[in-house]
Amino acid sequence: MNQEIINLYDEYTHKPLSRSEFLKKLAMLTGSTAAAMAILPMIEVNYAHAAVTTVADLFTETITYPGVPNQMTAYVARPKADKKYPAVIIIHENRGLNAHIEDVARRAANAGYLAIAPNALSALGDLPATEDEARTKFGELKAENNLQNFKSVFDYLKTRKDYNGKTGCVGFCWGGAMSNNLAVNVPELKAAVAFYGRQPAAEDVSKIKAAVQLHYGGLDERVNAGIPAYEEALKKNNIAYELYNYEGVNHAFHNDTAPARYNEAAAKLAWQRTLDFFNKHLA
Repeated sequence: MNQEIINLYDEYTHKPLSRSEFLKKLAMLTGSTAAAMAILPMIEVNYAHAAVTTVADLFTETITYPGVPNQMTAYVARPKADKKYPAVIIIHENRGLNAHIEDVARRAANAGYLAIAPNALSALGDLPATEDEARTKFGELKAENNLQNFKSVFDYLKTRKDYNGKTGCVGFCWGGAMSNNLAVNVPELKAAVAFYGRQPAAEDVSKIKAAVQLHYGGLDERVNAGIPAYEEALKKNNIAYELYNYEGVNHAFHNDTAPARYNEAAAKLAWQRTLDFFNKHLA
């Protein structure tokens, strides 16, 4: 796949570029409108392709907890056995909770965790019907409310009989930035994993109490620009961290519903490293 096309799609998914503008630019890159429409299914996220992790040995439910300005909803998955588990907060990309992120939650549950995947957009009321509507909705989120809604997960978890008191988080893209944000703002967090997420301000890194694991795609210049300052601050403040940069792969390389950007080898390696990290810090 032409890297310029992938970069254009990345621009479309992260910046205020309308769909009509995106398609116009795509047609210019591919040579015609017909060529653009032919290549579109190869680059757009398709949740029908989400890997379906077996639920045979899992307990799953959708729950609500207090949020701002409205209540939050979240998908929960854990092993069926009734006992206490360490929790992992699964944080979605910038389109809200979807089939892919629910599947990631089931993967964490199959690894022995109480996985909870909140939907940031639920706090705004009615959920969007399309991805473009979701992007517009994300623009309506107030940063202080959004942070509070994810911090409130910790209060909710304390009400559950299947929670053992230890919590980690893993986020992707927008959720990766939130993972970093939770590390800064929640002292009780034990482990924070960020996949291609924007980094916190260097002056805030000293507040981190959690161990941090970071995954980046080598071709993701937009996000990777913030790596040096973050790593320097982590070292300066003696924060336990692991940083992995996967050469030749794109932003969203872990998302198996994004065919042009997904990289199976990097995704599997990064996820195994994530589980090993949680096993180390949440045991």
